[in-house]
Amino acid sequence: MTRLSSLALALTTIVCGAPREEAASQKAAPEKTAQVSAAAAKPPSLKAPAIKLAAEEVARGLDAPVYLTAPSGDSRLFIVEQPGRIRIVENGKLLPKPFLDITSKVGYGGERGLLSVAFHPQYRANGFLFVNYTNKHGDTRVERYSSSSADRNLADPASAKLTLAIDQPYANHNGGHNLFGPDGMLYIGMGDGGSQGDPHGNGQNRNVLLGKLLRINVDRGDPYVVPSGNPYAKGGGRGEIWATGLRNPWRFAFDRVAGMLYIADVGQDKYEEINVVPLSAAGVNYGWSTMDGPSCFKLPLCAKSGLQQPAYWYTHEHGTCSIIGGFVYRGRKIPEIQGQYFYSDYCNSWVRSYTYTSDGTNRSWHQWLDGGLGNIVSFGEDAEGELYICNSNGRVYKIVKSAGAAG
Repeated sequence: MTRLSSLALALTTIVCGAPREEAASQKAAPEKTAQVSAAAAKPPSLKAPAIKLAAEEVARGLDAPVYLTAPSGDSRLFIVEQPGRIRIVENGKLLPKPFLDITSKVGYGGERGLLSVAFHPQYRANGFLFVNYTNKHGDTRVERYSSSSADRNLADPASAKLTLAIDQPYANHNGGHNLFGPDGMLYIGMGDGGSQGDPHGNGQNRNVLLGKLLRINVDRGDPYVVPSGNPYAKGGGRGEIWATGLRNPWRFAFDRVAGMLYIADVGQDKYEEINVVPLSAAGVNYGWSTMDGPSCFKLPLCAKSGLQQPAYWYTHEHGTCSIIGGFVYRGRKIPEIQGQYFYSDYCNSWVRSYTYTSDGTNRSWHQWLDGGLGNIVSFGEDAEGELYICNSNGRVYKIVKSAGAAG
């Protein structure tokens, strides 16, 4: 039985080196740092929308659910449990047996654990999925697994193939998000390695993979090749790097309709930020740790030239602490919120959205759910573009139009 938790709308202010790809058909991007114009600003007054949204429970009894996704064209929901399991919800029921259980190799605790899974765009044909986790030593591992040929609701744990290994100097800021882009490349969000203040300067160091958004081609090479369109594919930095200057990107998303990339980057102790750039923008430097949000970080003055300004930022006022990035809604069941980017904050757990427009402005700000769900740790998206919320209370909710809402 599905339980509907309808929350009232609130309007108060409220988280290896690799071979190079040889495809001559791709043009290498300029090696200089790209910068995209953005209007960093606090939101205008929140608007009361014509409809209300609710959180409909779809699963409970999960062990630290931290992500949700689904292969293309698949009606099932795949929920990542941070200790090292992937669970399936099929036909409204949480299956008792995990799709994949790698708890024996996952180091779990705090920000560590199994953090995401990405299904290959051709999963139906090849059965490949890519997980991102920290091992027993706390280091990041991206591994490929294959689905079982005997049971569609099982992956084969013996099929593990290492794709990428990244050492982590500290226990926090692991990033950990795998996501295939519209171009078929695998993107990997990596935090700066942890501690506080980026002590090793990883965010601005193009020779390390920490503090970066990576982009690799897993359809060529063994285990991958660097796409020739990456900004440092021909030198000047690690070839896997697509963008630099990230602190701890807690979820990024592709808006395939508008052709934009959204990155929610967790700030140090004052700001939380959302960055929005075109999908094609290679070599963007998001500023950390020269900047944090809209301000210089370590010094009162800093060189901001060539650094991407956040599209939106907010401060740690009113009890906020850590941005939780979501997705741009592109489902069909709630047309009133088409094109709106959803996000939350771990400490306040409201759910907000806004529409980013091509002129760099942020419009149509709404607050939909005002807490009441506990700590929101992540959003998810199913194969139809509908959105979900993963909660620290062991439950997963679907964002739906509230019963009785107009429309």
